[in-house]
Amino acid sequence: MIVEGLNVLQVCEHTPDPPQPPGLSPASFVSDFFDFSIYVDADDQLIRGWYIDRFLTLRRTAFRDPLSYFNRYANLPDEEARAVARAIWEETNWINLRDNILPSRGRARLILEKGPNHAVQKVYLRKL
Repeated sequence: MIVEGLNVLQVCEHTPDPPQPPGLSPASFVSDFFDFSIYVDADDQLIRGWYIDRFLTLRRTAFRDPLSYFNRYANLPDEEARAVARAIWEETNWINLRDNILPSRGRARLILEKGPNHAVQKVYLRKL
């Protein structure tokens, strides 16, 4: 089975431990029950650039849907759209990356580091 998502590797320090079934230690995490976990990583400046590029592409495509929440960005001039994308990155996405995603990296068995062209440039395998 393949499980994808932010929360599967995440350690939640701000919530109390839920009641545990007999034989399960309170220090168990969902990822403790995985045979193998992979974290796809990249330099945060690359991720920022990819986000802005994707935002500009979606402005010309999916944002055109009148029912899309993001439709309000579809007709922005290029520089204004870039400014909005940078603001969304700084105010939301960067904070999420820093506070929620990056801390989960250390729980992965394998880290794939992507380079500027999205190709994997480094592979880190934690001793099993």
